[in-house]
Amino acid sequence: MTSAPTILATCKQTRFHLLDDNPSPEIDVEGLVITVTSAHDSAEDAPKTKGKGKSKAKATGRELISDGHLRLKGGIHYGLIGRNGTGKSTLLRAMAEKLIPGIPHPTRIAILQQTQDQDESGSSYGLNLEKTVLESVLGSDESRNEAVRLLDFLSKCFDTEDPLMPVRAIRKIRHEQARKKLFLAQKNANLKSGARGLQARKDLKTAEAKLESTQELLAEEPDAIDAEAVQTDTQEAAEMLQSLQAQLEDLKLADIEKEARRILLGLGFKEEAHQRKVGTLSGGWRMRCMLASVLIQKPDVMILDEPTNFLDLLGVVWLENYLQQLRETSETTILLVSHDRDFVNAVCEEIVILRDQKLNYFRGNLAAYEQDHEEQKLYLGRMKEAQERQIAHMEASIRENMKIGKKTNDENKLRQAKSRQKKVDDRMGLQVSANGGRFKVNRDLVGYHLTARAEIEVPTDERGATMSLPDATELRFPGPLVSLEGIKFQYKRNEPVILEDINMVVHIGDRVGIMGLNGSGKTTLIRILTGQLIPSKGKVTTHSRLKMGYYGQHSVEELQERGREEPGLTALSLLMAETDESLNEGAVRGLLSSMGLQGRIASDVPVGKLSGGQLVRLALARIVWSAPQLLILDEVTTHLDFHTVTALATALSSFNGAIILVSHDRFLIRSVVEGKRDTDHKLDDDFEGLEEETEESTARSRAVYVVKAGNMNKQPNGVEQFEQSLVKRVQKMLTK
Repeated sequence: MTSAPTILATCKQTRFHLLDDNPSPEIDVEGLVITVTSAHDSAEDAPKTKGKGKSKAKATGRELISDGHLRLKGGIHYGLIGRNGTGKSTLLRAMAEKLIPGIPHPTRIAILQQTQDQDESGSSYGLNLEKTVLESVLGSDESRNEAVRLLDFLSKCFDTEDPLMPVRAIRKIRHEQARKKLFLAQKNANLKSGARGLQARKDLKTAEAKLESTQELLAEEPDAIDAEAVQTDTQEAAEMLQSLQAQLEDLKLADIEKEARRILLGLGFKEEAHQRKVGTLSGGWRMRCMLASVLIQKPDVMILDEPTNFLDLLGVVWLENYLQQLRETSETTILLVSHDRDFVNAVCEEIVILRDQKLNYFRGNLAAYEQDHEEQKLYLGRMKEAQERQIAHMEASIRENMKIGKKTNDENKLRQAKSRQKKVDDRMGLQVSANGGRFKVNRDLVGYHLTARAEIEVPTDERGATMSLPDATELRFPGPLVSLEGIKFQYKRNEPVILEDINMVVHIGDRVGIMGLNGSGKTTLIRILTGQLIPSKGKVTTHSRLKMGYYGQHSVEELQERGREEPGLTALSLLMAETDESLNEGAVRGLLSSMGLQGRIASDVPVGKLSGGQLVRLALARIVWSAPQLLILDEVTTHLDFHTVTALATALSSFNGAIILVSHDRFLIRSVVEGKRDTDHKLDDDFEGLEEETEESTARSRAVYVVKAGNMNKQPNGVEQFEQSLVKRVQKMLTK
């Protein structure tokens, strides 16, 4: 069993804002450094790090962010983007756990994380598995829970006939508060030095003395407590009780329960499911419950890490609309990560880019950022090309003047060459100022440390590693790859019908998209297509030479389990074993490389330590190595960043076999199945869609189906038609 990595976070703000008593939806942290170290590394380096542990810990760990500036304005909805493995989830966790000292301790931060683990107390990221769904959501607000706990504790003390019970209660509460203040004071003293460190150590001594005094009062014998102390402490307990009652009345618990039910309905929980125990839910429904728990809190900062992963399209559209409404009615700052381009585009007002260990910001949504990126790349690229031609001409002129000047001993020529060389050295570079205006030497190049203009840096594309699929094996004779005729399915005769009268024919090169809400029968249909289920009625026919590649919803989880069972298993050794040595090591390495798993990642990194995105690539390599004619992909984008989704869309677009794609990702269905180039999001140049088919006269059969109530209906207007029907439903839900 491997230990969880340790996150080390430092910043300039450690000296100033640690003990800020005011919660704030705004975060402004400069000089942020985030390093991840494993317990194994720490243990190995323990003898070496004696005396200077902090600096050595940084050196032995992996630095994800270096000298970054984390800046979030109150009430703004941000989208955090960056390639898989750059540290997005680590940054979000460091914020949520207040590991970044510059974040004020009282700031309320709620987080939805990608994964969930069960701890020894039987809870899963704050969800008590023994509580009902509604109880768990209502009990998710820690500040309200603490107020309820204290109110209940004090109320019971006043209900007894013992006059000393309120005294003991208020002294116990004081002791708990003193312990919390001591913890913060210790943290503050460890991080400060100089004059501020002296004051921090004085504060620490004060906190230690306070804790000691509260401990003495708590341990005081009943006979030793005088009447005056009883009266004072009882009065303080009564005032705290009244304050807590007023605080909870302001929260309007009835309204909170109504809002909780509304959120649960929006996320797909029917009324009867509200009373189910959390422990009986599947992993996907627990994540929905966790999402509801985060949304109900209305914190200062809300962090959502892939919130759409376990939602169907109705849930995604509902969440889009809910967060858009929240922007107008709340001051909550939102920072979210999502591979769903349409979702990020609809929800986010500004974009945070994590790249090259730095944080950069763009005011506008994702589509505007990508458009601006392309324009900057074109503009600066042209500027650099023009300047390179100018420099080449000037350098040729300098060489000629130097040659003539030395030959004829002409000082004017030599001075002219020297002047031009200085211009090449100091005056060439970026021709625009930081504000976007024309560069002026006397304004933009002041200070002894600035002697030349900045180099022109042309932005490069921030895309995931490219992916390519092997061509499908040729069929010896023509015919449909798979056909469904009058398919009906029900598990037992007296149980409801899951699928009714399903008809579909798929030929080589066809593109089929299957959409629908959770529980509509999509998974059952896929299991019939892959031969895992036999239909109750109807006929399934497959080509006698058909090779099928199937990516299931749980393919990544299966690889993770395999990695835990076999710690030494790598992507290379796994694929070598599964290909039965029909491919040599070079061919397997080439296949893994074409899927984006190059070199050491394929041969040295254990499967158990691969990221979610890398496991998706490995799972795809497992199904395409035999060059199948039909790919069936069920929710393949769940663990990918949107750059990799773009690469996958390009790879699938040029695949010469047939594809059946089950997905809630509107971008992927539009691009792969409908063959449309998205106007908001630029696709790779290698993308092959409708335009290429028209030119080459190789039109494919393309169809989007929606499974609803056991029936499968073709959508003449594709994804847009289905999305619009869901938008109408969501608008009705939000107005109730």
